[in-house]
This record gives sequence, structure tokens and C-alpha cells, in this order.
Amino acid sequence: MRKRTSAFLGSRLFAAAALLSASSAIAADGIEAIKQRGTLVVGVKADYRPFGFRDPSGAIIGLEPDLAADVAKRLGVKLELVPVVSSNRIEFLQQGKVDLLIATLSDKPERRRVVQAIDPQYYSDFVNVMLPKKAGITDWAQLKGKPLCATSGAWYNKDVARSYGAEIVAFDGSEKPLFALKQGNCVGYVYDQSMLQGKLLDADWKADYALPLKGILDAPWMMAVALGNSSLQALLETTTKDWMKSGFVVEEKKWGIEPTEYSKAMHEKYKNATN
Repeated sequence: MRKRTSAFLGSRLFAAAALLSASSAIAADGIEAIKQRGTLVVGVKADYRPFGFRDPSGAIIGLEPDLAADVAKRLGVKLELVPVVSSNRIEFLQQGKVDLLIATLSDKPERRRVVQAIDPQYYSDFVNVMLPKKAGITDWAQLKGKPLCATSGAWYNKDVARSYGAEIVAFDGSEKPLFALKQGNCVGYVYDQSMLQGKLLDADWKADYALPLKGILDAPWMMAVALGNSSLQALLETTTKDWMKSGFVVEEKKWGIEPTEYSKAMHEKYKNATN
């Protein structure tokens, strides 16, 4: 009786695991499967103003959701946005929870080995530190030995610690390190410069904080799909070139984003392209 019960439970667990695997993998299918499903599932940031953040109603808005909406429109399907953070976004893609990542993902060789990068990259940004104005820090070298709040999974954390001697204190997402900064648990917050510039648009941050250091470690951001998803890859590469040609990113003024040198250069490169 015990053996039959164990066998029964084992078969039920196997079936449940198979069902879970099938449901989690559904989102990583190619274009035809997405059209049949009727929904494009995109992983975006929900704590990264102005690229992806929640409005008062809880909806995720920003530049990257706008880009995702354009892709869904091209496919003729509905859009589902899934919030991700730096520490889980690649895992979500690999597990099939999303079809596509547009989530401030810096282009790095180790990432290209586990996901399919979309070329050309759609954006590029520097790394910087938001510091209290009263801190008096004007050079990266002054961070040596000081605790520096950071976001878990950010590729540059180790580089900043190694090059400048800062003691990295990492948290999930961006809200927790910002809270820790305000509580005085660290001297500053190291993160993507564009996000920090967006944060300084808020009056409660602008009054007491600034970006006195020069941005470092310029890195393009890439969209990504699952390895082998060639049909979606091809569509997204054409789409990205269209964005470059039209100036979609350069001219996205409603989110208060200043065009980067990369965005302007790519617009110049593609604006007169015939294909």
C-alpha cells in the first residue's frame, strides 16, 4: 500500500512539474506562437524612473514600456508587462516567463552567452553616484573605504569596488538602496546615470542630492530574447533600426530623458538609411 501510494504521489508530482514546465516555457516562443497566443510578454523595470516605473494607479509606464508597446503593435497582439529586477531578469527570460527583455540590460559578453542579444543596442548609459551635496565628494578616489549603496546584480558593482576601493552594500531593486541612502547607511548610491538623473527630477531628491562625479563605464543596453528565438530576434533587429531612423529614443521628451551621445549618433547613422 505504501509503495503504491508513493508511486501515485510520484506520478502526480511528475505531471505537475511537466505542466509547470510547459506553462513557464510558453512565453519564450517565436513570432507565430506569440500571434496565436495573442499576447507579447515583456520583462521591464518597475522601479527605474523614467525608463520603467509605476504610475499612481499601479500601471507600469516609461520609455521601455513604450518600446514594448511598439513591438506588440507591430505583431498585432496585446502587451503584458512583467516587472523584473536586475537579479532575476535573465532568469525570467531563460525560464520562459517573458518573451523579451527591455529592462536596462547592459551588453556584456557573459550575458550574450546565455541570452540572444538584439543588435544594434537601443540605448547606452554611464555609471554614476548620487551623493548628498553636503558630502563634499568630487572625485571617485574619495570613495575609498566608504560604504556605497548599490543594486544587486548590477554588472559594475565589482568594477567600482576594485577600481575605487568603495565598500559595496547591495540591495534588491532601486528603492531599497535609495531608502538606505536617505537613512545614512551609505555615502552614496552607485547606479545607471540616466536613472539617477531621473530621480533628481523629483523635488525631494533635487534639494539635497547631486551627481558631482563624471560618469564612467559607458555601456550600451541591449534587448534580449531566449537563445534560438530567431524569428523574434529578426523582427526586433529591424524594429531597433526603425527606432534609430525615426529618432524614437532621441525624441522621447515626455519622460524627461536627455538624449545621450549614443542615441544621437545612432540616429545620424540610420536616419537616411533606405532599409
